[in-house]
Amino acid sequence: RLFRQGGTCYQQAKQVLHAAVPERLQGRERETGMLRQFLLEHVLGRRPGSLYVSGAPGTGKTACLSRVLLDCKDKLAGSRTVVLNCMALGSPHSIFPALAQQLGLPVATGRERIRSLEKHLTAQGPMVLLVLDELDQLESKGQDVLYTLFEWPQLPSSRLVLVGLANALDLTDRSLARLGAHLAGRPRLLHFPPYTKEQLTCILQERLGQVAGDPVLDSAALQFCARKVSAVSGDARKALDVCRRAVEVVELEVRGQTLLKPLPGGES
Repeated sequence: RLFRQGGTCYQQAKQVLHAAVPERLQGRERETGMLRQFLLEHVLGRRPGSLYVSGAPGTGKTACLSRVLLDCKDKLAGSRTVVLNCMALGSPHSIFPALAQQLGLPVATGRERIRSLEKHLTAQGPMVLLVLDELDQLESKGQDVLYTLFEWPQLPSSRLVLVGLANALDLTDRSLARLGAHLAGRPRLLHFPPYTKEQLTCILQERLGQVAGDPVLDSAALQFCARKVSAVSGDARKALDVCRRAVEVVELEVRGQTLLKPLPGGES
């Protein structure tokens, strides 16, 4: 019966189980609200500052921030938004030429490059929102790269709002201890805990509820998957992957059964 729904229910199920950014993030209403409040307060209020977002992989950090940036696109239109994934950089110091390129600054080297960026970020102009995903890739000897970045919002006349995302809960305490001496210089912290069994079940049910017709995966199976994943990691992407793989296995089985059915009229 499921296969007769045009064979499309499996395709639809696999589509909705992909880890794309949904319209609404289940179980992350509090974190989404805090991200939105921080961005509007600092970017629209022209108040430079920094935020460090931590949480294990698959806990929704990047998805929540992407959703907030999409929802606030019109409000943030008067500012400059730069999003960089630090995993794509060759070395921690590569962040400076990458940022200069995004801001349209001329090529410079060494200390001159950093001075050029500082001059740009303290000159008159729109607020600059800098989002750095996989921030822990910028850890270096002496942590000079991270200190430079997190000290920029504290410069006189700075117009930088910095948001860093990484897995480690203690990155700021471990790598940016000196910032603790100046309370104003400490980044605000926002932690994303692992998803619970109930939250993962809701996520899977909401995704698969978008597929028309009979349920592709049984409710008990979704709860079993959510329980297992929450016990190990609380990683929503893992739960989506497991269900997508289950749909692929069933789809292959149903295709095999359909191909082996006898033709009408007793033909071979």
